[in-house]
Amino acid sequence: MAAQLIDGVALSQQLRDQFAQETLALKAMGVTPGLAVILVGDDQASQVYVRNKVKACEQAGFHSVLVRQPASLSEADLLACVQSLNLDPTIHGILVQLPLPKHIDAQKMIEAISPEKDVDGFHVSSAGALMTGLPGFWPCTPHGCMKMLEHIGYNLRGKHAVVIGRSNIVGKPMAMMLLQQNATVTLCHSATPDLKHHTLQADVIVAAVGKRHVLTADMVKPGAVVIDVGMNRDGQGKLCGDVDFEAVRLVAGHITPVPGGVGPMTITMLLANTLISARCAAHTH
Repeated sequence: MAAQLIDGVALSQQLRDQFAQETLALKAMGVTPGLAVILVGDDQASQVYVRNKVKACEQAGFHSVLVRQPASLSEADLLACVQSLNLDPTIHGILVQLPLPKHIDAQKMIEAISPEKDVDGFHVSSAGALMTGLPGFWPCTPHGCMKMLEHIGYNLRGKHAVVIGRSNIVGKPMAMMLLQQNATVTLCHSATPDLKHHTLQADVIVAAVGKRHVLTADMVKPGAVVIDVGMNRDGQGKLCGDVDFEAVRLVAGHITPVPGGVGPMTITMLLANTLISARCAAHTH
């Protein structure tokens, strides 16, 4: 019995149609949700991501600004650029596309973004809000994973969730979100001695390490939900995740594909956060 696919493309479309409706309502109040994306340098992958983000904004009826800067840009100039967007009332979300050139401190840039416009959810105050259960912007990728679990009607209460990867962008916030839904959470990483021992006990597995075939079929309990956050290339240069998809889908109950799984959801939650920010702005004016 093959696993049921959780289709990120279809779910994204459903949510984005809803956002387009909400955007029309906000526009009627005189507010157009605005997202600014800052792209420094010419990293190929970043250019693709940024293009997709801008396109998604336009489709939802948002106002989007792409600020392109050369890789030689100084840290001070980038800070000034962020600062001017912080002060721009037409911009509700600011995103600095990572990775940044080596001479720029990425954390410093993230902290320079006003917490009210931190739609990526990477600011320390956003992380603190998530940690303490206060309202704030949730990082887009783990939030997208939660939406997928919600979409299949999965009740996390009392379930055992194993997260593989402890990054600030996915692993740690993912663990917090699962915890908020009353799951028992195990956070595994590169220093975990026996990964399989943990994953075999999991009802839900989130793989987020960026390495091919980290999760194989013999590591999955029959019927488990497997969410694959990885974005890698296989030997033929084709996009693949962290999960050995073809083998694991024969064991799992639900599984997300790569591509077409978590990826589209990440951008969708970015739109959701920008919409929340615009809504707050509409109610404070």
